[in-house]
Amino acid sequence: MLYEGKMIAGEFDGSTNEFVLQRIKHHYTETTLNKGQMQKVLSYLEKHRHEGGQILSLFDQMLVRLSGEEVALLSSELAEVQIRYQ
Repeated sequence: MLYEGKMIAGEFDGSTNEFVLQRIKHHYTETTLNKGQMQKVLSYLEKHRHEGGQILSLFDQMLVRLSGEEVALLSSELAEVQIRYQ
């Protein structure tokens, strides 16, 4: 099932119960998140939501700055994807 949001895009694979993240912000990537990993990302974002932003690392090389508003939107979109996990 394809997901296309303002911050992220990807595809949820119900047969493997994984989300393949293909775009974050305007950067293309290929990251697979299982249920546990998704929960950890959401927990981290929730715990640090009042910090005014985050720095995201893609491919352990490229740093992408996210404003506080973008972090909130990212959390919301990841939560929409998370409900698809079984």
